[in-house]
Amino acid sequence: FLETAAYFCMKPKMGEKEVSPHSFFSIWHEFSSDFKDFWKKENKLILQERVKEAEEVCRQKKGKSLYNIRPKHDSGIVSKNCSCT
Repeated sequence: FLETAAYFCMKPKMGEKEVSPHSFFSIWHEFSSDFKDFWKKENKLILQERVKEAEEVCRQKKGKSLYNIRPKHDSGIVSKNCSCT
C-alpha cells in the first residue's frame, strides 16, 4: 500500500507520519466515481452519434430503389395466340 501511495505522490496529512488508507481511498473513490460518470456520458454520446449515422444510412437506402419496375408488354404466348381484340 505504501509503495502505491508513493507512486501516486501521496503525502501524509499534517500531524500524520504515513498516508492512511482512508485518506488515499477517499480520494481514489472520488476519482473513480467521477471517471465512471464521464465514461457513461461519453458512451451515451457515442451511441447517439452511431444511431444518427445508422438512421441516415437507412434514409439514403430507402431513397434508392432496390429494383426497377418495367411496364408489362404484350409479348407473351397468350397475346400472340389470342385474337380476342
